[in-house]
Amino acid sequence: MKAKPAEMAKALDAPPAHIRLFLLHGPEESEIRALAARLGKALGSDAEKVELDSATLKADPARLADEAASFSLFGGKRYILAQIDSDVALPAVAALLDSEVGGNPVVALAGALKPASALLKRALADPAALCCACYEPSAQDLERIATSLAQERGLRIDREMARELVRLSGHDRAVMAQEIEKLALYLDAGPEHPASADMTQLAAISADNDEGEIARLVDAVMDGNAAAAAGEGARLAGEGMDAVPVLRALARRIQLLATIKARQAGGEPLSTLLAPVFWKDKAVVERQLGRWDATRLARAAERVGATERAVFQSHMLGEVLASHELLTITRAAQRAR
Repeated sequence: MKAKPAEMAKALDAPPAHIRLFLLHGPEESEIRALAARLGKALGSDAEKVELDSATLKADPARLADEAASFSLFGGKRYILAQIDSDVALPAVAALLDSEVGGNPVVALAGALKPASALLKRALADPAALCCACYEPSAQDLERIATSLAQERGLRIDREMARELVRLSGHDRAVMAQEIEKLALYLDAGPEHPASADMTQLAAISADNDEGEIARLVDAVMDGNAAAAAGEGARLAGEGMDAVPVLRALARRIQLLATIKARQAGGEPLSTLLAPVFWKDKAVVERQLGRWDATRLARAAERVGATERAVFQSHMLGEVLASHELLTITRAAQRAR
């Protein structure tokens, strides 16, 4: 069965007994992760989580159904998180949906599936499966999401703060949810005792404190300054910074440079194109425009996008993959110095 994100969120918050499989797919990994996290939160911190990947399910198609029917070792709640990359998991999903015994809910993270995918067709046709396609939301959608997440945590925010939360999170729903959670804790807010939040309070706890350090890393990478990139990367890693906000900040810089390059080629003056850029960044952006051509920017964008997808799929190896890609792009910039 097909569900919209709001419908899927409601189902994950209170899993219906007849739904065995929650299939999350599409290009927006951030929303997929945020939705998947709702199931674990709904079942509680004591719930046992079993993680499976495509390789395991391909080698043992019966494993998914077996895990769904098994009891927790500690007698509590249990759920399965399956990372599915392609139709190779179809036999496992079919075995789960055809099994006479269900029990534990399964949430599958499938990434972008084509409409012709046999796995997607099988899940959509089964009343025991709920499928949700996740696409990149617009800025207005994200503002509404920010407001909704804040309400769930007992926070009253206005549109200006919702817009600022979107900006601070780099359009990443998971990061935005973390910022809202921190703000709620800071104000001791909750559904039973709501509180109003203002921009001053947000500034006191927000990830914007990290934004400058991420920007320094992005500048070092795009300038080809390997020593500075290594230093900034090590410091951010030591502070527990997740790889995804860094990769997204890098992707935004690459996109900015590529857009300016394309419009320059169309005859627009550089002074006009740099006008919307924050004044502190103008000199940096202009310098990097001289270092990167359109072809190399396109390749860098592809590599960063592929790395972000790999980070979501690789769990413990994600930080290693991101560090390697940052070094690769830094070296590419070095060669143009």
